[in-house]
Amino acid sequence: MRKTTATPADVARRVGGIPAQPGRKETGSMAESLVPGDGSAARAASATAGSGSVTRGVGAGAEAVAQAATAGAGAGSGAHDPVAGADGGAADVIAGAGPVARSGERPTVRLRDVGPEDQPRYAPEWLELREPADAAARSMDLLDPLRIRLANLPGRGGLAIHDLGCGTGSMGRWLAPRLDGAQHWILHDRDPYLLHFAAVASPRAGADGSRVTVETRRGDVARLTPDALLGASLVTASALLDVLTREEIETLAAACAGAGCPALLTLSVAGRVEFSTTDPLDDEIAAAFNDHQRRDGLLGPDAVTVACEAFAAHGATVKVHPSPWRLGPENVGLTAQWLRGWVGAAVEERPALAERAETYLAARLAACAAGDLHVTVHHSDLLALARPTGGV
Repeated sequence: MRKTTATPADVARRVGGIPAQPGRKETGSMAESLVPGDGSAARAASATAGSGSVTRGVGAGAEAVAQAATAGAGAGSGAHDPVAGADGGAADVIAGAGPVARSGERPTVRLRDVGPEDQPRYAPEWLELREPADAAARSMDLLDPLRIRLANLPGRGGLAIHDLGCGTGSMGRWLAPRLDGAQHWILHDRDPYLLHFAAVASPRAGADGSRVTVETRRGDVARLTPDALLGASLVTASALLDVLTREEIETLAAACAGAGCPALLTLSVAGRVEFSTTDPLDDEIAAAFNDHQRRDGLLGPDAVTVACEAFAAHGATVKVHPSPWRLGPENVGLTAQWLRGWVGAAVEERPALAERAETYLAARLAACAAGDLHVTVHHSDLLALARPTGGV
């Protein structure tokens, strides 16, 4: 696919590197030191904490890059100290994060209660690593029915697209250049650090050259307030459904129905993994990982089924299409990190697996490094076409 805009890594190279995550824990245990894989524990944590709201239009890329350079200069310290703003006042800015809520702004999402041990961030390096595989996996078959619906939405002067749990903005980089017309993307994430990268690296034009603009809103997308999607043309999310509960998915479906807007929800884990060479421990680790995904009421591999039921209950037409990662020798870095996260989550769920899993992981990583391993990690994309409120 032709590269249409800068990725977070491109921006990071221009401004001196992606800052380290503030407060990242370093441990020696296998389960805790593994980089989280597709839908594992850290991604569940990523849907939990956050506060406030950020609304910010994105202008010229040079200005955003300059801000990234300024933000990145002290980001490695892990400090969460207020810093002086341009007017000399204090702004509570997490290092590397960009602006926070202005006085009087109201969050559009409610926040879950979180504990002091909850990790506050995805690693942007992980999101960057998986972005090409995500882009290759997303279903192109769902785009035509989506385009038809968007073209026929009543009373729209341009598209207002809400991207829930946007991370570093990979969904927008994939989808915006494939849609015609002016687009305004509202990027939701609880992590201001990721919102900053998403804004900096957002596309500037749609498929027909029309302008793409962006604003960011900080908060947890798990529980939308009733008015959060008013005026929305489309709701998108990537790798989000499987870290929601049944109640949260039902709330999302109701919000989309109330707004009369379609939802394109991609890359939900399906609970199935296939290797080019089988191992007796494959199924046991897969089952433990899937149980780990279902902790604390999260839906994990059951999420797409629940979402289909929830959207259909509100009268939406629902289409589901497979979107597997197909990882081979060209994806050694991603495959290795995914393996560590997949096995690590399984061991966290079933500690009795630890000794056998260590040997298993070593063998799989050796095959990966040698270019001998192919893995298919199954996901599903879902398109829900709600009844437009204007009556088409």
